[in-house]
Amino acid sequence: MDRIEATTSQDALCWRKSSRSANNSHCVEVAVAEQAVAVRDTKDRTGGTLGFTRSQWTAFLASL
Repeated sequence: MDRIEATTSQDALCWRKSSRSANNSHCVEVAVAEQAVAVRDTKDRTGGTLGFTRSQWTAFLASL
Protein backbone atom coordinates (compact mmCIF):
# COMPACT_ATOMS: atom_id res chain seq x y z
CA MET A 1 0.00 0.00 0.00
CA ASP A 2 1.14 3.48 -0.77
CA ARG A 3 0.44 6.61 1.19
CA ILE A 4 -1.43 9.56 -0.23
CA GLU A 5 1.04 12.35 -0.89
CA ALA A 6 1.55 14.45 2.23
CA THR A 7 0.74 17.52 0.14
CA THR A 8 -2.75 16.18 -0.57
CA SER A 9 -5.04 17.30 2.24
CA GLN A 10 -7.62 14.74 3.33
CA ASP A 11 -10.15 17.59 3.30
CA ALA A 12 -9.27 18.46 -0.30
CA LEU A 13 -10.18 14.98 -1.55
CA CYS A 14 -13.63 14.35 -2.99
CA TRP A 15 -14.91 11.39 -0.96
CA ARG A 16 -17.67 9.13 -2.34
CA LYS A 17 -19.59 6.14 -1.09
CA SER A 18 -21.85 3.82 -3.02
CA SER A 19 -25.37 5.01 -3.72
CA ARG A 20 -26.41 1.48 -2.69
CA SER A 21 -25.09 1.99 0.84
CA ALA A 22 -27.72 1.92 3.53
CA ASN A 23 -27.86 4.64 6.17
CA ASN A 24 -26.34 2.28 8.75
CA SER A 25 -22.77 3.55 8.11
CA HIS A 26 -21.41 0.06 7.39
CA CYS A 27 -19.47 1.10 4.35
CA VAL A 28 -16.27 2.69 3.15
CA GLU A 29 -15.62 5.88 1.24
CA VAL A 30 -13.25 6.22 -1.69
CA ALA A 31 -11.40 9.28 -3.01
CA VAL A 32 -9.40 9.29 -6.23
CA ALA A 33 -6.34 11.55 -6.23
CA GLU A 34 -3.95 12.18 -9.10
CA GLN A 35 -1.55 9.38 -8.24
CA ALA A 36 -3.48 7.28 -5.72
CA VAL A 37 -6.82 6.07 -4.39
CA ALA A 38 -7.70 6.59 -0.72
CA VAL A 39 -10.14 4.47 1.29
CA ARG A 40 -11.57 5.24 4.74
CA ASP A 41 -14.25 3.96 7.10
CA THR A 42 -17.49 5.96 6.94
CA LYS A 43 -18.03 5.52 10.70
CA ASP A 44 -14.62 6.98 11.55
CA ARG A 45 -13.71 9.59 8.96
CA THR A 46 -10.92 10.99 11.13
CA GLY A 47 -9.35 7.58 11.60
CA GLY A 48 -6.78 6.00 9.36
CA THR A 49 -6.85 6.09 5.58
CA LEU A 50 -5.55 3.37 3.31
CA GLY A 51 -3.80 4.46 0.13
CA PHE A 52 -3.32 2.48 -3.06
CA THR A 53 -1.77 3.22 -6.42
CA ARG A 54 -4.23 3.45 -9.28
CA SER A 55 -2.92 0.15 -10.68
CA GLN A 56 -3.37 -1.60 -7.32
CA TRP A 57 -6.93 -0.26 -7.08
CA THR A 58 -7.74 -1.33 -10.66
CA ALA A 59 -6.41 -4.83 -9.95
CA PHE A 60 -8.51 -5.03 -6.77
CA LEU A 61 -11.69 -4.01 -8.60
CA ALA A 62 -10.98 -6.47 -11.43
CA SER A 63 -10.69 -9.28 -8.88
CA LEU A 64 -14.15 -8.66 -7.43
